[in-house]
Amino acid sequence: MSVRVSKAAQGLAACVCLALTGCNSATRPAATPNAPVLPPPVTASIPVPPVLPKPVHLAPPQLQNEVDRLAAGFEGKFGIAIRAVDEGWTVTSSGARQRLPQQSVSKLWVAITVMDMIDQGHARLDDPVLVRPEDLTLFHQPIAMLVKGEGYHTDVRGLLTRALTQSDNTANDRLLTFVGGPPAVRSMIERKQLGNIRFGPGERLLQSHTAGLEWQQAYAVGNAFNVARARLSPEARAAALDRYVTDPPDGAAPLAIADALARLARGDLLSPDSTHFLLDTMAHSVTGRARLRAAIPAGWQINHKTGTGQDLGGRNAGFNDVGLLTAPDGRRYAVAVMIGDTRRPMHERQLLIQSVAAAVANYAGSTRRGGTMAGQPFPTGAGPGG
Repeated sequence: MSVRVSKAAQGLAACVCLALTGCNSATRPAATPNAPVLPPPVTASIPVPPVLPKPVHLAPPQLQNEVDRLAAGFEGKFGIAIRAVDEGWTVTSSGARQRLPQQSVSKLWVAITVMDMIDQGHARLDDPVLVRPEDLTLFHQPIAMLVKGEGYHTDVRGLLTRALTQSDNTANDRLLTFVGGPPAVRSMIERKQLGNIRFGPGERLLQSHTAGLEWQQAYAVGNAFNVARARLSPEARAAALDRYVTDPPDGAAPLAIADALARLARGDLLSPDSTHFLLDTMAHSVTGRARLRAAIPAGWQINHKTGTGQDLGGRNAGFNDVGLLTAPDGRRYAVAVMIGDTRRPMHERQLLIQSVAAAVANYAGSTRRGGTMAGQPFPTGAGPGG
């Protein structure tokens, strides 16, 4: 078999051969006998500062001692948690990590879910919402007076305002339907890693099961729920209440709630606009006037949400107030006081919550920003422990 090689290829091969021939040892330059000697490389030792550990903010012993004193003087199942938003320390009672009934405190998680949807562009505050007769719930629902005919026309902003400032159960449950039901709220809690916080099945199922009833929509009208509950035997009601407080489907740890409030205040959970709207709405709450709000001094601000459960024979299952307390110098404290099961009368429950708020205010007053501990003693005899 013959191979025909073009003249161009033959010329290229000849050039390559000539180039290789010129690369023999005889044409290479000889080593210079007096080649310059390079100096050794210069090394320098630069000290590297050690990595400093993050500062540890210890809980103030004065405030911790006062919380311990208040806790020792109260009978029941409860928890107290205080988180310094700006300083980072935490003060808790022994029950701060157990899940306690939230009751209407859980309206806060519905509101955050709504505002998160707004941040994602999936909803707006002025989105129209129709509240129909079949949306009515039970207990405190001022909006029910407006639901006539086909229903009451409102918007997301109106429902949020009613749910957070008046603790309107129907307004909250209508928002719950708007966001996609309990699974949507639970998804938000998990996605934002809020910790040991449960969200229940909604107001109607939560309250009817706590009483020992199966929900019927007829209970939403007038006094029907209370009438049906009164027909139950004391044993049936006590058994249902025991089941609820033992493992509340809406249970949350006060420490987890205080941490979530601190993150909300720092802007970790929502956009700046949504954070501002939510906290401003909470500042206009008209519930719980004899709880945290009653003990904060002039010049302080409070953004809070209360929760109150059912009573049975002098026993209460859920008496709470959680919120953000802001001192005149701008320091912020997330506070959660939750009483999950007690036979103490209402005024003692109110006094425990007030005393925690007073202890925070007293601590802040004795450690004003830029100053040092003034050594002021906490008041004695002012709370359940005194």
